[in-house]
Amino acid sequence: MPFLSRRLRAALLATASATLVAATLPAPVPLGIGDPLFPHLGNPGYDVLAYDIGLDYRGSNSEPLEAVTTIDARTTGPLDRINLDFTRGTVHSVSVNGLRADFAVEDEDLIVEPPGRLPAGVPLRITVRHTSDPRGERNNGGWVPTADGLAMANQADAGHRVFPSNDHPSDKAYFTFRITAPDDRTVVANGVRTGRTRHGDRTTWTYRTEHPMATELAQVSIGKSAVVRRTGPHRLPVRDVVPAADRKRLEPWLSKTPGQLEWMEKQVGRYPFENYGVLIVDTDTGFELETQTLSLFERRLFTDPGFPEWYVDSVMVHELAHQWFGDSVSPRSWSDLWLNEGHATWYEARYAQEHGGRTLERRMRDAYTYSDSWRADGGPPARPDAPAPGKKISLFRPVVYDGSALVLYALRQEIGDSAFDRLERLWVRKHRDANAATADFIRLASRVAGRDLSPFFDGWLYGKTTPPMPGHPDWHSTAPAGGGKPA
Repeated sequence: MPFLSRRLRAALLATASATLVAATLPAPVPLGIGDPLFPHLGNPGYDVLAYDIGLDYRGSNSEPLEAVTTIDARTTGPLDRINLDFTRGTVHSVSVNGLRADFAVEDEDLIVEPPGRLPAGVPLRITVRHTSDPRGERNNGGWVPTADGLAMANQADAGHRVFPSNDHPSDKAYFTFRITAPDDRTVVANGVRTGRTRHGDRTTWTYRTEHPMATELAQVSIGKSAVVRRTGPHRLPVRDVVPAADRKRLEPWLSKTPGQLEWMEKQVGRYPFENYGVLIVDTDTGFELETQTLSLFERRLFTDPGFPEWYVDSVMVHELAHQWFGDSVSPRSWSDLWLNEGHATWYEARYAQEHGGRTLERRMRDAYTYSDSWRADGGPPARPDAPAPGKKISLFRPVVYDGSALVLYALRQEIGDSAFDRLERLWVRKHRDANAATADFIRLASRVAGRDLSPFFDGWLYGKTTPPMPGHPDWHSTAPAGGGKPA
């Protein structure tokens, strides 16, 4: 993104001068784009094109990292202020297009007052010098402390706990990471490594993504790690990042990824990104995460003998499937989450049937049994209830996993295997590197089926109770006692 031309800079400076005698702006307030589940997430008035995030890790998780985040964007409407999502850090200074800007912090918004009103359609370069604090409430998203460093877990709304951003999946952008750390740590991030510069006893690592990415999918790993490289289908670079001490122990699991990639490509087509791999960290998050090109896993998933092999395999495929469903094709709003998790669960279950002997129909019948209770507890798949304050992770509930995979099973029963397979391939090809909503899926499914499927989807995606399963009139769903939400 180039800096402003002299002519445009002069125009903005003139506007700034006029502003000095204008009426005082109203007090800064947090904004949002009106997402039904996270109304204060994201910000109106601009489109982010790229992030350049510099972080300085001194070797301790007990102190904030010094950071510089540069955001290249373009205004989509006139702006008196620029709201960014940011919390859990101290802001030192902000500049807009090279000019120092005043700012305020309200709730979880960083509110920047540019030097003059910005018209629509102009480029922005916003540079924020700040800290990024890995301390705070554990398992609440953002930085995840590990045994030897840090990783990120930004879903659903925690990217702005690490860096200033327009923290909503509808505003995807390209990312560059410049991470400085002690020489005894290895740094890995989304995308491809483009630089590694040593200075004294410290090294700066640079990574860039080749495809746009949602803020919730950003990943930076800092640790005493081994980077294991191999080749996947079509000579795809496969890069796994694991604790160095566990390199040999984890190899049987790591060696499975190329085969899993081949299996997924047979289902939906070519892998959509520049590389892939698993990031295994020694920490306890309670979940795994589909961070783009580098899926995050807890070490214990692979080292605890209580987890059977078929189960671990299926979890690996779940996060891999997200690279197509959720990462490449990202949701337009968080109410479209079922498209992410329903598809990842669908391919997880399919893989478990083909490679682990776990019958898909049995799993779907069990899901159907519980479906009415899940809907009563958390809302229907495409209209989920908002998570409780302070418990954002509760959005990820059974109805968006098996309850949404059940919708896909019903759809395949309704339109047939061949049409369903065409739909899946068309979906990821048509919306690659973009955002899509539930309405887009319904339209495409109707086109593939050759008939309007809106009545079918109305019941399956929005109904309080689960419709009859096509082809299985004997299946029954059990509603909670009293017809209300379970206790």
